[in-house]
Amino acid sequence: MTLKDELADQIPGWRERVKKLVKESGNVKVDEVTIAQVYGGMRDVVSLVTDISYVDPNEGIRFRGLTIPEVLEQLPKPPGAKIPYVGGLYYLLLIGKVPSVEQALEVENEWKARASLPRFVFDVLNTMPGESHPMMLFSSAILALQSESVFARQYHEGFHRSEYWEAMLEDSLNLTAKLPAIAAIIYCLKYKGCTSIPPNPELDWGANFAYMIGIPTPEYMDLSRLYFLLHSDHESGNASAHATHLAASTLSDIYYAFSAGLNSLAGPLHGLANQEALRWLLQVYEKFGGVPKKEQLHQFAWDTLHSGQVIPGYGHAVLRKPDPRFTALYSYAEENLPEDEIFQIAKLVNEVVPQVLIDQGKAKNPSPNVDAISGVLQYHYGMQEFDYYTVMFGVGRSLGVTANAVWARALSQPIERPKSVTTAMLEEIAMKA
Repeated sequence: MTLKDELADQIPGWRERVKKLVKESGNVKVDEVTIAQVYGGMRDVVSLVTDISYVDPNEGIRFRGLTIPEVLEQLPKPPGAKIPYVGGLYYLLLIGKVPSVEQALEVENEWKARASLPRFVFDVLNTMPGESHPMMLFSSAILALQSESVFARQYHEGFHRSEYWEAMLEDSLNLTAKLPAIAAIIYCLKYKGCTSIPPNPELDWGANFAYMIGIPTPEYMDLSRLYFLLHSDHESGNASAHATHLAASTLSDIYYAFSAGLNSLAGPLHGLANQEALRWLLQVYEKFGGVPKKEQLHQFAWDTLHSGQVIPGYGHAVLRKPDPRFTALYSYAEENLPEDEIFQIAKLVNEVVPQVLIDQGKAKNPSPNVDAISGVLQYHYGMQEFDYYTVMFGVGRSLGVTANAVWARALSQPIERPKSVTTAMLEEIAMKA
């Protein structure tokens, strides 16, 4: 069965499952909302549904029920590679089953067949000012592709809502197929003053990104696969995933919706954390002229906190243990760049900072998250343009949000419209309580 056939086989049963749940149990309470949550960015308000991924407080992100170590172990890998095909992950996210090698390659081959970029995408990028932020370029290039949306065309022509998911799948495959090339063009254009390297038809999706930006080593190809896999999804509540879902809930096509998600990802509180964490490590390196002693780093960490700043890369809104995404990248670094001084500082930080944060008494979870290490590896392999890191984050995040968008369209999830209240209303509620 093809990817589309697998989805077509599953969707009718899921529709009945959701319809039955809402009809028979629609009035059952799921959660309570507090005034602190209303004012606090809806933190921990249970109001979204996704079967693609879930952040387990103790085990980290689960993709279709599988932990990061299970995903890395069970998904099929390219010959000679240590990290799985990204196409295998996309199959898992969409279908909910671990694919065979043939099924992973089906996705990879779909991407290869759809990867060519229209000339106007190059024209859009070439006309932008040289000082343009890479995330603006990325979002603009994706918006430019909207003219090719299958969903937008078929909706204009008129088709049944039960078929919406098929057009969303077509658009999602077309979009994700093109993202490595778009990202590579932006990198080459902005930082290298050149056009990008054409894709190698012999390489898979993740490896081709490494090839097209001019770092075609087996190590960096594996790192690219790992980076995209780990950043692919993080429940629907994070800002980029939720922004994509919100825009798509209006029946916008995936180009409009994902552009909205990228614009959210570009915010300093979301996608920029990895580069901030790397900057802090480089500050340590510059201050001490290399790897500091443990006592020196301990004092530097306290100096950072006493200055009113945070130590980036530590703590997590949901997790109560070290982020398994951090662990996966940390293990990769230990195996491939153990002598790198920035990595050695990151190792020392992992020994020192959690206890400092515990002693400070403010952090619920002082353990490292993925941002504490991800920039270190990119920096080691020559990807030292910090502003570009969020573009790579966006390439990976496309996998989760498009899989969610296909299923949201298949299950006819409605337009989002939360209800607002005034401050006076909340004051009255608080006084009565």
